[in-house]
Amino acid sequence: MFRKTTFPVVAILLSLALILSACGSGGASNTVPVAGSEKTGGAAAAGAQNQQAKQPEASKPYTVKHAMGETTVKGDPKRVVVLGNDAVEAALALGIKPVGMVKAWGVQPMYDHLKDKLDGVQIVGDENQPNMEAIVALKPDLIIGIKLRQEKIYDQLSAIAPTIFSERTNSDSLINFKLYAEALNKKEEGDKKLAEFDKHVKELQQKLGDKVNTKVSLVRFYVADKVRVYYQDTFAGGILKKVGLKRPAAQDKETFADIISRERMPELDGDIMFYFTLEDEKGETTKNEKLWQEDPLWKNLDVVKKGKTIKVNDGIWNSSGGILSAHLLLDDLEKYLLK
Repeated sequence: MFRKTTFPVVAILLSLALILSACGSGGASNTVPVAGSEKTGGAAAAGAQNQQAKQPEASKPYTVKHAMGETTVKGDPKRVVVLGNDAVEAALALGIKPVGMVKAWGVQPMYDHLKDKLDGVQIVGDENQPNMEAIVALKPDLIIGIKLRQEKIYDQLSAIAPTIFSERTNSDSLINFKLYAEALNKKEEGDKKLAEFDKHVKELQQKLGDKVNTKVSLVRFYVADKVRVYYQDTFAGGILKKVGLKRPAAQDKETFADIISRERMPELDGDIMFYFTLEDEKGETTKNEKLWQEDPLWKNLDVVKKGKTIKVNDGIWNSSGGILSAHLLLDDLEKYLLK
């Protein structure tokens, strides 16, 4: 009795399910048409094909070689977390606003020249100590970092999303920029940005003329009564070299930098000095800047006597290290060397 009563009900429910499945499938290619509905099913399939044709083609997966090996990204990344300040500028220059980024070096969470472009972007720690929980919460589809800073957590980051690392902060910031453009699947746009920068460099060279022989001193005020002298293998030093500007003999070295005490003050001399100070929460670096500039040895430098010491923005000239800063640094050189 039980089977005889329920069979028609089951049959009806199965029929309804098949009909609803055919109507609601949106014309999926694996739908089995109901008998007598071939015409309707064909129209639905054609409609689905037309709709699919209107949609933009999804990006194919791409593989990027980087400091930690090779990483494949499934398609155009939409939610990018950036763990290097130079990569923040690269993303912005290529039209991508990160969902997360590391804190700027110094007191402020973001560099002044980038604040208007980064509204709403979440801070996820700093370069030396990214906040893993904050990164996970952002659900990124791509993470960009720096081997020099984050090599120990690469595997953890890779478990969250495809992760691509640059080797280090380099004197030639454009080397990293090329990698970042590839990581963001924007190689063509990246090449255009590099060409724009090269054009900017050549335009400055032409404007400088003989002034390209100016010997430029680079100085950063540091803590504990020290300063750091920057040589060729630095962000600003690399750009000076690209422009063709000269360096004082004591600073004409293919190395990074040196922390010196006041006894070595004469090494800071040059035709012009650009100096910058990374502000700290206690104001120690600013105090140190004042102490050095009150020292008789400082006042005896020719560059000081000639009034050719110029304070510039640390974020632009050193800490950020990105392509946007590189353009602004060129603007500063034009402004101060040609005035």
